[in-house]
Amino acid sequence: MEAILTGLLIPLAGTAIGSAFVFFMKKEMPVLVQKILLGFASGVMVAASVWSLLIPGMEMGSIWSVTLGLLGGFAFLLAIDQFTPHMHPVGGEEGPKSHLSKTTMLALAVTIHNFPEGMAVGVALAGALNANAGMSAAGALALSLGIAIQNVPEGAIISMPLRAAGNSRWKSFWVGALSGIVEPIGGALVILLASAVTPIMPALLAFAAGAMLYVVVEELVPEASQGEHSNIATIGFALGFALMMVLDVVMG
Repeated sequence: MEAILTGLLIPLAGTAIGSAFVFFMKKEMPVLVQKILLGFASGVMVAASVWSLLIPGMEMGSIWSVTLGLLGGFAFLLAIDQFTPHMHPVGGEEGPKSHLSKTTMLALAVTIHNFPEGMAVGVALAGALNANAGMSAAGALALSLGIAIQNVPEGAIISMPLRAAGNSRWKSFWVGALSGIVEPIGGALVILLASAVTPIMPALLAFAAGAMLYVVVEELVPEASQGEHSNIATIGFALGFALMMVLDVVMG
């Protein structure tokens, strides 16, 4: 039980750490730092999707169930982006028209994208609890740690613009940090339904991978590759990918 609770809370801690950048950085994050963090986060999420979700899913089920789950994850995030009023946390592009404040839209965007990440951790932990799933608790914790690493720049990218918009440091921190609260909630819901979802575990693992990869392709990579220092973002991607790959292999 302690390992499960730890796995659920690690990603939230990552968001809080990133949000705390607002206390010791200027109102705007330096472009170079932002590029490094965006690239690093992208690499972590891609590696986690492959080694912690897709490969275990293919080992547990058919390639067809994994493929359908992967496409379903992409479709789910695409539908949310199309029909929910929000503002992308990276780049400031607005979603559907809304009368919500910019602060609210930023928080909503992070909440939207954090929930499937929490589900991904829950699926991995549920798989570790199932002796027949072929997943280890260490591998699930590696995925949780990888998502937490990804959440550090995400938390900073939310709290820093809020501070720049005139909000206090504490308000900016709490909005950024609490945007990650849906991750342990989403993970806990999956674990509570573990017995019911076991038969479709391969598809669920792939669904979580699809949702995470959508965030990388739609949010992180485009911003990391625009403007100056894009080569630094590429180096960050390589380092993030390598770190998550090593964590998953060593801990899994």
